[in-house]
Amino acid sequence: MTMRALTRHARLFQRSLQQRALSTTQLFIDGEFLTSQASEHIEVRNPATQEVVTRVPQTTQHELNEAAHSAELAFREWRKTSVLSRQRKMLDLQQAIRHSMDELAHSIVSEQGKVLSDARGDVMRGLQVVEDMANITNYMQGSRLEVAADMDTYTEREPLGVVAGICPFNFPAMIPLWMFPVALATGNTCVLKPSERDPGAAMILARLCSEVGIPKGVLNVVHGAHDTVNFLTGDPRIRAVSFVGGDRAGKYIYERATQHGKRCQANLGAKNHAVVLPDADREHALSAIVGAAFGAAGQRCMALSVAVLVGEAGDWVAELAERARQLRVDGGLEPDADVGPMITRAALQRAEKLVQSAADQGAELVLDGRGVRVAKYPQGNFLGPTIIDRVQAHMQCYQEEIFGPVLTCVRVATLDEALALVNGNRYGNGAAVFTQSGASARKFQAQVEAGQVGINVPIPVPLPMFGFTGNKASFLGDTNFYGRSGVSFYTQLKTVTSLWRKQNADEQQAAAVHMPTLH
Repeated sequence: MTMRALTRHARLFQRSLQQRALSTTQLFIDGEFLTSQASEHIEVRNPATQEVVTRVPQTTQHELNEAAHSAELAFREWRKTSVLSRQRKMLDLQQAIRHSMDELAHSIVSEQGKVLSDARGDVMRGLQVVEDMANITNYMQGSRLEVAADMDTYTEREPLGVVAGICPFNFPAMIPLWMFPVALATGNTCVLKPSERDPGAAMILARLCSEVGIPKGVLNVVHGAHDTVNFLTGDPRIRAVSFVGGDRAGKYIYERATQHGKRCQANLGAKNHAVVLPDADREHALSAIVGAAFGAAGQRCMALSVAVLVGEAGDWVAELAERARQLRVDGGLEPDADVGPMITRAALQRAEKLVQSAADQGAELVLDGRGVRVAKYPQGNFLGPTIIDRVQAHMQCYQEEIFGPVLTCVRVATLDEALALVNGNRYGNGAAVFTQSGASARKFQAQVEAGQVGINVPIPVPLPMFGFTGNKASFLGDTNFYGRSGVSFYTQLKTVTSLWRKQNADEQQAAAVHMPTLH
């Protein structure tokens, strides 16, 4: 190839990069992909390269109104569809998602930074919720009782109307799939706001909904930050709001939504503990903790961020660090990558600051992942696996959710001390115990104050038929995500009492004016 041809190809490649950098994520309103008329945009950068992947619009008030209006109109007909028709759409959607697994996973890698295997897991855990919604015919059943002669009382589940979902950056596919499939299967319509940091997966899911024939307006996707959140939590057409994310945003969204008379379920922060007893299977416990602490660069609400080492288990820290040191930090599409970059430079800097605070407060940095170098991605937001030993409960690194590949180790003498530590923490998403003692496991299960408990299981996220049951400061609301809880959140009960007398309908009777009693 001539030098001129090489130069031409280089220019074309550069132009392609520029066009990609200038691309803008579209809206999905009333079944159409639309270019927003927004004047403000948020750049989405590949966390490994800093390349601008797309620009996300701050959806205008007019466009937000159009999305809510479209959902409101669509609800009038969608609520009338039979439960069998909605079940069929869930079956079609799960098949479409399965066929688009690689496309979704690659989008997650480029925008969020996960390694490819973990990105596929992100999609798969969301897909399981869609598959569970194929059981919607069972979930929607009411109850019936003959309460008196010729008189029946029965309940029906009815959809609420237009609902909204506000999603975090750490699970670009799974969390939207916690929300809109359950909402749609129960007969609602939905306005979804994916994270402004990585909206690509949600847009692919919107396209798949359109391709499988979900009617226009049943799902709408809007973008933005504060203005969009304020609209979704304040507009009277929206009956319920689902949120997953951080404490500050979650508290604001919950308070604003409930003040406007809406239902709200909000998953917030977490500080998940793994209690390791000396009798635990050492090989299994160490491998499980390393995977749960550093997978997804620690950016999971169910990541293990605290290892509580009981007695002689404290001697395992060196081996824990050695296993963590073997993890490969690299770009998400690289073969054998274990730990990818963090979502933004700001998130990286915050995690590094908390690591430094641990050292300043007297903890021991057994493995320091700050400053890790990844040759192919010198601009990446990388923090290598980090292990901090001899952490005390008052330290900042223990009190705050780090949300990075950082494991803090606390040493205690007994299981009772471990339980007191876990229960004294304000969060209650999950906790795990590693032991070969059935009695110890049962005691932990009975006394620990966490909504999801693992026994020799490091990340006890329930499958969709059970629901996600975080508690304490990790959850605001009274009805949890997906499963029967999710169906209850998106529906309301109607109780009907009917009387069909056996006697001839033309029989004349005197009017009863006393208080009716049933017998």
